[in-house]
Amino acid sequence: MFVFRNTFTDRKGRTKETTKWYVDFTNAAGTRCRLPGFTDHKASEALGRMIERLVACRASGESLPLDVQRWLQALPDAIRAALHKFGLLDGTCIAAGRTLKNHLADWQTFLIAKGNTPRYTSVKCARATAIIDGCKFTCLSDLNASKVMGFLGDLHTDGLAAGTFNDYLSAIKAFARWLCRDGRATSNPLEYLTPLNARLDRRHDRRALGVVEIHWLLDTAAKGRTVRGLTGPTRALLYRLALESGLRAAELASLTRESFRLDADPPTVTVAAGYSKHRREDTLPLRPDTAAKLRDLIATILPGVPIFIMPRHRPMSETLAEDLAAARAAWLADAKTPDERKSREERTDFLAYLDAAGRYADFHSLRHTCGSLLAAANVHPKVAQSIMRHSDINLTMARYSHVYNGQEAAAIAKLPDFGKTNSKKKQREATA
Repeated sequence: MFVFRNTFTDRKGRTKETTKWYVDFTNAAGTRCRLPGFTDHKASEALGRMIERLVACRASGESLPLDVQRWLQALPDAIRAALHKFGLLDGTCIAAGRTLKNHLADWQTFLIAKGNTPRYTSVKCARATAIIDGCKFTCLSDLNASKVMGFLGDLHTDGLAAGTFNDYLSAIKAFARWLCRDGRATSNPLEYLTPLNARLDRRHDRRALGVVEIHWLLDTAAKGRTVRGLTGPTRALLYRLALESGLRAAELASLTRESFRLDADPPTVTVAAGYSKHRREDTLPLRPDTAAKLRDLIATILPGVPIFIMPRHRPMSETLAEDLAAARAAWLADAKTPDERKSREERTDFLAYLDAAGRYADFHSLRHTCGSLLAAANVHPKVAQSIMRHSDINLTMARYSHVYNGQEAAAIAKLPDFGKTNSKKKQREATA
């Protein structure tokens, strides 16, 4: 290897030297190569020495040392491309020289092209970015399982719920898997990381609304004022559709006129695969009376425009909390006597956003209410699972089916009366 300046003849016939220094070397295949370096002589000599190390690694088949990977990361793209052309770098090595932020941008483009929604993509990338920034990762070689778990563990200690912990871990693991599948990394250092048991660390448990609570909520919302762009009747219909279909907030926000088949038998609503959580198109039946109310609303909406304009900067749970508070105030005001009002005031959980057990009645609790009402109506578990669109029936029965007050007592009342003494004749018949 040696470093030199090339010469050329200008328009006036004078011989001049190039501004840049060139590195002359022989690659692993024995071919003589010439690479433009830098304007500084010492920097070009350092480039030549690192190229010699690359040639040695390529010839021996050894993996690149950490300092060489970091050096590649700092190189201009043009030099990395030239080294690839000379056979000194493969696609993985070129990827190793790029920053993780560059890879994240490519991953975001990949997720969008795959059909994911912009919101889903931005959330995934934001969570992966938070870990990369928190761990101070710069290039591929920096990815380290222990540091990832340490960073997330500190957040968990500071109050991050186990479910959110798992969401962050899922995002960075998905990014690491994509790096391998796209040929940018040879191994996944985060592959063995496992999530926390969210059941042991529930910090946002939800409850199911009772039928009477639902009536008060829908009636009060329908008479309410416009809140964050949603009129009272529209909010009431939105809540009703969520309660009867179990659709999530993002799925409801994606619905347009084209999503409904209100003249079908039965009428249906369809969620496009890009907005469904399990990335499949879902079609659910609707009650005819609900379809009639939707028909009146849809008639005023242009094609392709969302039926329900959800607030962008504030979650729907805040809107629901306000409607629950208004419904409770109306319920208390409806008391006929002071004694009845006092009795109602003592029922602090009725129409409460947060009950005494620490359970929330947020917007997603409407989906929990749907599953609980199906169970209370003795709908077959497999049918309920299909409506809730769960891949595991245990999720339908364990998490989304809540027991209402009085159900346990009613079930116990159906047991035989063991206090009654049968006649000796009946006892003999039972044991024969």
